[in-house]
Amino acid sequence: MDDIFQNLGNRQTLSQKIERTIENAIREKKLLVGSKLPTEREMCAAFGVSRTALREALRRLSARGLINIQKGSGMYVSEIRIEDAINTLNLYYDLKFDNNLLSQIIEVRRLFEPEIAKLAAKNRSEENIKELDKNLVDFKKCNHDNTQLEADLDNKFHLIIAKSSGNPIMQITMEPIYSLLPRMRNYIYGNIEGEKENTLKLHALIIEAIRKKDVNETYNLMKQHLDRTQEIYDKHLKFF
Repeated sequence: MDDIFQNLGNRQTLSQKIERTIENAIREKKLLVGSKLPTEREMCAAFGVSRTALREALRRLSARGLINIQKGSGMYVSEIRIEDAINTLNLYYDLKFDNNLLSQIIEVRRLFEPEIAKLAAKNRSEENIKELDKNLVDFKKCNHDNTQLEADLDNKFHLIIAKSSGNPIMQITMEPIYSLLPRMRNYIYGNIEGEKENTLKLHALIIEAIRKKDVNETYNLMKQHLDRTQEIYDKHLKFF
């Protein structure tokens, strides 16, 4: 680790330079997941910095999920999980949520989801089919007055399809987008007559196409589903 922990000098904010040095070492796999960092005393001596500058850098690295500080044990390089990436994007979308973002998200969904559905039809497992079947049953049974649960179940349907694709990048990319759907769907199911029934019908058809591994039919049905979403947005939500 001698090539990582070297004197930094005083050309820029020391805490920032420490943070970037350790982050780059993690990115370049010089510091592997689970490896223990030197002690604060050792790093202060190696970097030639004060404990204040070091602790500020370590605090930021910990807040970003790059290192895990265990009291009484030491500091370790964290494992970056899919959930960490998703949570960061969830926060971004929450802060940016407005009508413009909603329009952009529908556009992205229309571009990507039919292809994701095709991949799900090709790669799905029997467990994925069981999840989709259960989701459909729960959605049908859901009380019409509980529009929030209906919206959550709709959201889960699309998440299961992304997971069924067998490509974890699909889940990382789409799950933060799906997290915004309940806001839109909650309004739709509470205010647009018959829309839940239309959605259930399409969900059932999509599930059946995925069950049969019919990639073209799955693609066409998902495209139809999202074309309907665009119509609803243009008619009911564009100026809402």
